[in-house]
This record gives sequence, structure tokens and C-alpha cells, in this order.
Amino acid sequence: MAAGWDWETGEGLLGIDDPADWDAAYERGERRLGTAAIGLAFNCPLEAVSPRIIAAMRLPDRGQRGFAFTAAGTAARLNGRLTPELYAALRAEGHRGVAENAVDDTLTFVPFRQLPWWFKWRTVVSKVADKVNTWRLEASYAVEDVRNAVRRRRG
Repeated sequence: MAAGWDWETGEGLLGIDDPADWDAAYERGERRLGTAAIGLAFNCPLEAVSPRIIAAMRLPDRGQRGFAFTAAGTAARLNGRLTPELYAALRAEGHRGVAENAVDDTLTFVPFRQLPWWFKWRTVVSKVADKVNTWRLEASYAVEDVRNAVRRRRG
């Protein structure tokens, strides 16, 4: 066990660099495992971190589960890819709630050609939704401009 890991307060856990320390803490039922998963994502190879992130995604504490999804997004940012298991975990959670930012990070930092089909579909849906929203806003601005012009003319 590294001397710098304070599992009670979480201090120093972003520097955790040994998956065995995380595993031992998991076995002991320590708090802050999601926070430590972020540290592992920063400091360890993706293949070593992936099963720990997935385990942290299943923690009973919603906040720590959220940090586990943050760890997945961090892994996507740093590696430009995820493991098939992490893709599956993000897909199972969907593009909502605690997984929303992790999915967005994956769509941003993993090249489109390397994404599994669900993420490619998610990218297309997101771009279409953005375009429809842009058209809706432009139309509402045009209507507002017409209303203002008519009011000025009457007044």
C-alpha cells in the first residue's frame, strides 16, 4: 500500500499508479474507488485500468460511479481509444446521466473510424439534433425580428 493514499478523504488518489493498490482497496470495501479510478486512468495503461473502471461503474455510491464514468472519459481523452468492455459499459448506460460526459469525450477524442457502430450512430444522431436545433433557433429569431419590425411600424 502506498503511503500517499488516503482512502477516507480521497487525498492523493489522483496519483495512484498501481492497479494492485486499487484492487486491495476494492477488496477492503474502501470509499473513493471512483476517484482512484481516475488516477489509474491518468497513470496506467488502458488495458490495466479498464476492468477497474468497469468495477467502479458498478459501485453502490452514485457519486463514485460518476467518477468512474469520468475515468472512462479521461481514458478516451488520453488514449484516443477505449477497450471493447468500456465501449460496452458506456453503451449500456446510454448517452444520459452519469455517462453523458464520458460518451461525449469518447465521441470527441476517439477517431470516428475507430468507434463501434453504436458510437458512430450516436455521433450522427447528435449532429442531426444539433442541426435541427440550429434551424429551430434561426426560425424563432426570424419570427421575433418580424414581430419587432411590425411593432415598430405600428408604434
